Amino acid sequence: MNSPTLPTPSVSELAALDRSALHARLHQRVEAAWELAQAVYPGLPRPPAWLDLRGKCAGQAHFGRSGLRFNPVLLGENRLAFLVEVVPHEMAHWLVHHLEGGEAMRPHGREWQGVMRGLYGLEPRATHRFDTRTASPAPHRYACACRSHYFSKRRHRLAHAGKHYVCRQCRQRLVWCTG
Repeated sequence: MNSPTLPTPSVSELAALDRSALHARLHQRVEAAWELAQAVYPGLPRPPAWLDLRGKCAGQAHFGRSGLRFNPVLLGENRLAFLVEVVPHEMAHWLVHHLEGGEAMRPHGREWQGVMRGLYGLEPRATHRFDTRTASPAPHRYACACRSHYFSKRRHRLAHAGKHYVCRQCRQRLVWCTG
């Protein structure tokens, strides 16, 4: 595995940051990742970064809004991994999208993987491994023969409207636990 080309932040320093300082550190990291990408591709526009993403997604290169979106809850809970992995991940999407023909390239395809390895020195992973329970609470418990499943409000409404969900392990229909 390659080593990251962006400096790794100090764990103790990150732990001591309050919310606003952590958000400022994220913006600094976005800037550093952009500067590294711009050295390779000088025409790359600087993306604004917003901390307005909710749910299970840690980050998103949002081309409709022309910027990067990040999940503040997951940032707060996974400070080091977020800055080391998620910011370069999204900046790699930003860079590939702005290459000639980038709109037609697969989101986690060869080009994106090459940017992750070659520019940021990271192993390309399409998804994060963060615990998302607090970022995306799913209060509605459903059960099958093997375990409990937790549904979001939206999925719960769909289930009550007649949509059927099945467990991937035991293949039994999921049933709402009312108590």
